[in-house]
Amino acid sequence: MVINVCFGYKYKMYGAMNKRHRCCSVMASPNTCGYLKRRMKFLVVVAAALAVASAASLSLEDLEFHAWKLMFGKSYSSPVEESQRRSSWISNRKLVLVHNMLADQGIKSYRLGMTYFADMENEEYRRIISQRCLGSFNASKPRGGSTFLPMLGDNDLPTTMDWRDNGYVTSIKDQKGCGSCWAFSTTGSLEGQHYRKTNKLVSLSEQQLVDCSGKFGNMGCMGGLMDQAFEYIKSLAPGGLDTEDSYAYHAEDKKCHYKPDSLGATCTGYVDMTSGDESALQQAVATVGPVSVAIDAAHSSFQLYKSGVYDEPDCSSDQLDHGVLAVGYGTSDDGQDYWLVKNSWGLDWGDKGYIMMSRNKHNQCGIATASSYPLV
Repeated sequence: MVINVCFGYKYKMYGAMNKRHRCCSVMASPNTCGYLKRRMKFLVVVAAALAVASAASLSLEDLEFHAWKLMFGKSYSSPVEESQRRSSWISNRKLVLVHNMLADQGIKSYRLGMTYFADMENEEYRRIISQRCLGSFNASKPRGGSTFLPMLGDNDLPTTMDWRDNGYVTSIKDQKGCGSCWAFSTTGSLEGQHYRKTNKLVSLSEQQLVDCSGKFGNMGCMGGLMDQAFEYIKSLAPGGLDTEDSYAYHAEDKKCHYKPDSLGATCTGYVDMTSGDESALQQAVATVGPVSVAIDAAHSSFQLYKSGVYDEPDCSSDQLDHGVLAVGYGTSDDGQDYWLVKNSWGLDWGDKGYIMMSRNKHNQCGIATASSYPLV
């Protein structure tokens, strides 16, 4: 069983946790600030698109492509590459339009959108993911963490859970072009457990994991595994992981400069759920907090996901390529069980950085294949 983790694109961090990106007055709330920034960004894109339209006679398709490029800061090395990217973008646009027509008719449970990856053919997207990987994960070998022991029956669990409402989850982050999703998944679950213990939400350093955990099998921007990251943090005791403010993210491999004086959180071990057991994963999410999970994210439906309950029958439960964070679960209005998952691709992917993934569908996309959380 091979788990390739992982992939991403550009990094930003929104909300009160990152002072460097504040652009509003001190009287504005983090949500208001974020809204104003996105609104201004949209207006700039519209103005730029209109300027382009006034300079030449362009089709609506061309205008949309130019607006999309400006929105995501896309530029290409040559007219040939631009033509190729535009062709891929148009193909994906057609896919999105057809899929969303089916969603409007209730045939599909989720919607697609023109994400950052919309100028890539799915083959390229898959290839990038497969190249950002690490070693192998064999389910027949003992895992290094403690075994999770469910204590409650499924009927005793809450029907819905969202740890964002309880202060356990930091703002959406963005990993940029570094294959560091494993690091973001690791910090996400540790941030939650640190909050559970101290009642303080601290954004932790993904860059420290990228730079410093190589001896535990991780390969920085070329991938890693969450359990190996937990092992590294545990080895630093009584130290641990620095804060994000003190050890900032750069989306590239750098020399390790861990600073024990800038400690953000510690880890004394970690717990692994039984592979493939969605019931055990639900118990952990319900009773412990956010949980690190690995998934199959290689499909065009994930590449272009926008909103709704993601249901991909072609997903693999063992060929996994992306590390994310399960922060809750629930059931949609039309009766579909889902996992609430935090991604690390910024606010412009998915539902403001989140995805609802199908739950209780035979471990679809492998969400329960390699799930774990740290002990603090």
